[in-house]
Amino acid sequence: MTSQAAEGPESVVASRRSKITPEREREFFDAVLEQIRECGYESVTMEGVAASTRCSKSTLYRQWRNKPQFVAAALRANRRVRFAGIDTGSLAEDLRQTARAAGDWSRKDTKLIQALGPAVSQDHELAQALREALVYPEIAAIQQMIDRGVARGEIRADHPALEFVPAMMFGVLRIRPVLSGQYADAEYLVRFVEATVLPALGLG
Repeated sequence: MTSQAAEGPESVVASRRSKITPEREREFFDAVLEQIRECGYESVTMEGVAASTRCSKSTLYRQWRNKPQFVAAALRANRRVRFAGIDTGSLAEDLRQTARAAGDWSRKDTKLIQALGPAVSQDHELAQALREALVYPEIAAIQQMIDRGVARGEIRADHPALEFVPAMMFGVLRIRPVLSGQYADAEYLVRFVEATVLPALGLG
């Protein structure tokens, strides 16, 4: 746990959790994640989120004992399966559609992952929450596409490149801003899939 774990008065931590509406909770979660994207994890404080959402900081401390727990809860609440529903009947086309879908949200998610980078290396709960929110659901969706392709006979189940498909798809999203200062948009990702992923799988 990071040094943030001791944040907040003991009397507030020990107090009974107050009830807040799901809508208000969503407002808190959206605020903290947006502030992390724009300012970085270290710059965001419970006090700052309280001020931006016009609540008392004791309200946040009653719900979440410290910043890492608060951010982990926000990440888990934002879990989305963005590749869900992609099923074109062709593995190659599924992967192209996946690239287009990833391009729609790559900037927002990549900024968040970049901002959380140093913190997740030090805080196991935060790292796990990040994976649960932004990684595991998408890997599962890609694996379902692959399984359908295998079942249709498009590719062998033991094809050596299959295990690297998630790494290729996620890797390009994260590395393009480092290499060129640009986020991977839909057009770029489709070209990447057609030039790299499909040939590796032996698909046209």
